[in-house]
Amino acid sequence: MLRPRLSVSLCFAATLSLTLAACGTKAAFYHQEEFSDTSAFSRSFPGSEKAVCEAARRALLGQGYIITKATDNTMDGNKSFQPAADKHMEIAFHVVCASNGNGKSSTMFVSATQDGYGIKKSNSSASLGVSVLGSVSMPFAASDDSMVRVSSETIRSSDFYDRFFGAAERYLLVDVDDDTAPGKK
Repeated sequence: MLRPRLSVSLCFAATLSLTLAACGTKAAFYHQEEFSDTSAFSRSFPGSEKAVCEAARRALLGQGYIITKATDNTMDGNKSFQPAADKHMEIAFHVVCASNGNGKSSTMFVSATQDGYGIKKSNSSASLGVSVLGSVSMPFAASDDSMVRVSSETIRSSDFYDRFFGAAERYLLVDVDDDTAPGKK
């Protein structure tokens, strides 16, 4: 008769410990990663890597982004916003363009992050001791304000990326390869 109670007690204890352990752990964000065939973060365009990245550069410049790094097939750019006097936001783009291997099209891979900054006040004080007068100290206090990052996340909105890819498509300069092009016979 002791054995059924003991097994029920052990089962209850094991369940309780697993429940408590699950409550104490943080959510794992890697479960959100789908790695599906269709992704909001990439789009194929006709043209070379260089032409596709140039379209992305022009799309960002057209919206007031500052290009901080650019090569033939990669680019970084950012733009700052100030929604309130004590808040600052920044969107940073990272673009990589890769040939699809067919000589006719390339894929643009884009990831954008949104960082939020807030004002942090820090008080500092110092004292001045004058040895001639003894141990007289005079306190000096100061307050420094600095912007610190309070949030950072990858933008996951497919609408956001659709708007960007639409802007890049408007700037895409595709090589003309037909008999009517200037200089062709």
